[in-house]
Amino acid sequence: MKAIILSAGQGRRLMPLTKSVPKCCLVLDGKPLLVHQLESLAANGVDEIVVVTGFNHREVDDVVSGISIPETSVRTLYNPFYAVSDNLGTSWVARKEMNTPFLLVNGDTLFEASTLAQLLSSERVYPITLAVDRKGDYDDDDMKISADGEQLKRVGKKLNLDIVNGESIGMMVFNRAGAEAFVQKVEDLMSGPDGLERWYLSAIDEMAMAGMVGISSIEGYDWCEVDDLVDYTHAEKAVVRWRVRATKPGSHSSSRNRNIWQKTPRCVML
Repeated sequence: MKAIILSAGQGRRLMPLTKSVPKCCLVLDGKPLLVHQLESLAANGVDEIVVVTGFNHREVDDVVSGISIPETSVRTLYNPFYAVSDNLGTSWVARKEMNTPFLLVNGDTLFEASTLAQLLSSERVYPITLAVDRKGDYDDDDMKISADGEQLKRVGKKLNLDIVNGESIGMMVFNRAGAEAFVQKVEDLMSGPDGLERWYLSAIDEMAMAGMVGISSIEGYDWCEVDDLVDYTHAEKAVVRWRVRATKPGSHSSSRNRNIWQKTPRCVML
């Protein structure tokens, strides 16, 4: 399995922490956010990981150069247009990497290894499967979804709450047909007048309306996103909790990736 992580953004809502440091390089429990993602991916047997970079990309390159994961390759792909495009543009830059079944992960989505395992072990009958969670109520910042059974109908922040029954966690898996269709949709949308302003989930939304996207519930499994300073504090506690849990017998974490971070990062922000 290949994974593509979209990590081109600066994360301005995390200022001043991200004044010069990319969001994915912020340190949580002694390791960059990106490293926590890589650990969870490697624990699930992902053997090829592409990190799409943008803001201060050399800091991300430095993090990747300090990583050693047996039987897993990790490399970066630079988006030179990150400052003038949203993540649909970052997906467009990475479209040549979408030539096989793959996972797409937001650069600010943190998840326990067992959360990804739940997605990968679920029955996937649609070309694209979106990992979703559910809670009692949703706010303006949630990437909300409307689903009918296991079929995704709509996804977006501005959905009418009357039809909302979950939220996207920023992680999805594509089979080969889904990958090909997604690349075509990204190319189509990027050629439009507002392509640079669109999120890649607007492509998923259109594909959902065409009946191509399913959902997999990870309800009860642990994850978080890092959008602002409140999220950052919450994420720090979450990764500590996951580390403690991973040391217990029977945990999903694999011994081959517990020490993948080989050096002290230059991009520590405390």
